Amino acid sequence: MLEQQTATTFQQERIDWLSLAESLGNQFAAREVEADESDLFVADNMTRLKVSGLMAAGVPTELGGGGASYTELCTVLRILGRYSSSTALAFSMHTHQVMIPTWRWNNQKAPVDGLLRRVATEQLIMLSSGGSDWLQSSGTAIKVEGGFLITARKVFASGAPIANLLMTSTVYQDPEIGSTVLHFAVPMTAQGVTIESTWQAMGMRGTGSHDVVLSDVFVPDAAIALRREQGKWHFIFHLISMVAIPLVYSVYVGVAEAARDRAVQLAKKRHTDEHLCYMVGGLDNELMAAKLSLQHMISTAVVSQPGFETTNQIMTGRALVAKAVLNVADLAMEIAGGSAFYRKLGLEKLFRDLQGARYHPLREEAQRKLSGQLALGWNVSSL
Repeated sequence: MLEQQTATTFQQERIDWLSLAESLGNQFAAREVEADESDLFVADNMTRLKVSGLMAAGVPTELGGGGASYTELCTVLRILGRYSSSTALAFSMHTHQVMIPTWRWNNQKAPVDGLLRRVATEQLIMLSSGGSDWLQSSGTAIKVEGGFLITARKVFASGAPIANLLMTSTVYQDPEIGSTVLHFAVPMTAQGVTIESTWQAMGMRGTGSHDVVLSDVFVPDAAIALRREQGKWHFIFHLISMVAIPLVYSVYVGVAEAARDRAVQLAKKRHTDEHLCYMVGGLDNELMAAKLSLQHMISTAVVSQPGFETTNQIMTGRALVAKAVLNVADLAMEIAGGSAFYRKLGLEKLFRDLQGARYHPLREEAQRKLSGQLALGWNVSSL
């Protein structure tokens, strides 16, 4: 009944996704604090996103979804990031797994409509292991009759406790062509799939980014969506870079906005002097740098095609956003002074959550190497 009501709503009216995100964000804030203090997954928040229709917002309307644009969803994630860092980051991992097949449907007429229809009608929540796997992937695939037996441990799987479908990959030692990465989807209810509750982290504590363990999980030949050479750039990773990274970093800009606002709120209670004004001005400079870099990433993703030049633009933006939001975190703590050390003021949590911006691919060293290789005209095939 819920799925039918949601589909009917999509068909009857154009939803204001940004206003919906503001409304939900206000509801999510309290649960975010509880999750942070107790290492609890923000399950109720994710369920509300599901009921609201946001889980299927990016699915094209002709496939039963909400038809939200890529830019709208980046803004939704940024808004949610202001209120609930963990909810926004976990949601971004599902969202990019929706928007990648949506891009392929819109631009390549790829046969992904079955998956997207399921997201819309069944309200499927997808789980990604791409960030921790990247070009190398991990785990092993053993060929058996009709498919493969997969053994792997997928770490940093944000949203694992509520996910329905794991979008992942592993390595098969093909006797003819060598190390080959297989890409596939696995139901979280499949035999041999378990979640290990490993997520006790510095920040983003409510994301439920546990380890997903695959123990001799059977994946049929027909479920293998892609085969590629291990460690080499492939079209799919240019597409992932273009679509996923701006969505994920929209969350961090939202968290940085929350940190800035909290720091300024606290600064207004102090005696104002020129040095304090100087620091607040610097804080706003860093936040503006993050916003401008993010906007460049988003506009690049909207108008470009996947490829090395697009990946370079996106990953350069990712490095600049990460650096700027981490500077926002530092300056916010400085501006608030020693009181920022108290958990009750909220800044230390935002500081911790923003540290996650360091770790998504490509990290700055790899990004700078790629950018330099392209600038110098080198033939790039791997990191």
